[in-house]
Amino acid sequence: MSNYDYDLFVIGAGSGGVRAGRLAARLGKRVAVAEESRPGGTCVVRGCVPKKLLVYGSQYGEAIKSSGEYGWSVKDVSFDWTSLRGNVQEEVSRLSGIYGTMLERSGVTVFSDRAEFVDAHTLKLQISGREVTAETILIAVGGRPWVPDIRGAEHAVVSDDAFLLENLPEKILIIGGGYIASEFAGIFAGMGVKTVQAYRGERLLRGFDPDVRECVGRHQMLAGIDVRFNISPTEISKSSGEYTVTFGDRCKITTDLVFMATGRRPHTAGLGLDRAGVDVDENGAVAVDAYSRTSAGHIYAIGDVTDRVNLTPVAIREGMAFVETVFGKNRIAYDHSNIPSAVFTQPPVGVVGLTEPEARQKHGDDITVYTTKFRPMKNILAHKEQQCLMKLITLGEDETVIGIHLVGDDTPEIIQALGICIKGGLTKADFDSTCAVHPTSAEEIVTLKSAD
Repeated sequence: MSNYDYDLFVIGAGSGGVRAGRLAARLGKRVAVAEESRPGGTCVVRGCVPKKLLVYGSQYGEAIKSSGEYGWSVKDVSFDWTSLRGNVQEEVSRLSGIYGTMLERSGVTVFSDRAEFVDAHTLKLQISGREVTAETILIAVGGRPWVPDIRGAEHAVVSDDAFLLENLPEKILIIGGGYIASEFAGIFAGMGVKTVQAYRGERLLRGFDPDVRECVGRHQMLAGIDVRFNISPTEISKSSGEYTVTFGDRCKITTDLVFMATGRRPHTAGLGLDRAGVDVDENGAVAVDAYSRTSAGHIYAIGDVTDRVNLTPVAIREGMAFVETVFGKNRIAYDHSNIPSAVFTQPPVGVVGLTEPEARQKHGDDITVYTTKFRPMKNILAHKEQQCLMKLITLGEDETVIGIHLVGDDTPEIIQALGICIKGGLTKADFDSTCAVHPTSAEEIVTLKSAD
């Protein structure tokens, strides 16, 4: 038995911190977790779970419109934001409660408090004032929305606020071009809000494959979203219940609500990392090695706070690898390559592996690209112009598949299985030899032909 209060103290009860705490406790370790908000972290409380529920809610209006071409007649259709908001928050509370219960049943001590470093082994709980010590400490505090320092920025809401809006605005201006901005633009537009999305770049979804970016941008406009490119906000002012946003090119947009979706940064401010000897980068991300170990040897960090790959399943895997490394005596470095991911725009995006520019930079002309675009069957009778995009990138003479990029209904579900294919090193011949499931959109991925 060590002289410390705990063998492991976890700061943050998000998905990664909860998994790590539970696994360590099962190994007989004395574990405590401190969470300043609610168990579940960003994903469960203010991120991917409630956001996807809002995506579902926003899709019914368009589905009802399209149903007429399929023989359905629906009258007196209306949408109640407060009903959806309440139902979503009820589900969030249920899931958060499950996370807390799982920790307690695993024998983990849970503090509903913010923990900050006093020194390398000591933490202070800010509400109670209690100080505790731990032999090993895991930082899993996640990230928080970042807002640019412009005049009037306090008038804007961020993604954390969007789930709790008292009323749905008639007009909204969403500033940003990443996945959060693009997803929420689709959500609000689907709920009947007049939506403008303003982005400083030339195309949405920086970092994604160019064909995906072009396709998503076109779909945003087809959904009625007024997308403005190459503009950055300089000031937000309020007058008579409305907001006016001034941009660098001196154009102005007046709206009922300004939503800043300009990125997220690690939630490390005020955590006292300097007192513990933990190094961070210029954005506050905790610097770690391949085993999630910080510059202080007994302190580790996982998830969004490290700004490696900011996805909930990745944080969970990092937490599992941490426990194996530190307490299981089996050093594991989680492999961050070829991680499937999705963006829940409408239609959504599913990707895994290298983009075409990344593949060309890394492998030159030793790649082959297969691409197809088509209108899915469901959209034909509905007279909808949205298309599916499927793009497959291969390497070398054996054509090992190194990148897959999809846009279209159900692509997040499809990309999960295709991620296994890339992890397994399958080739284009393996895809070609697989019988298609007809009629589906997914069959196109095994029938792709070269443009030559």
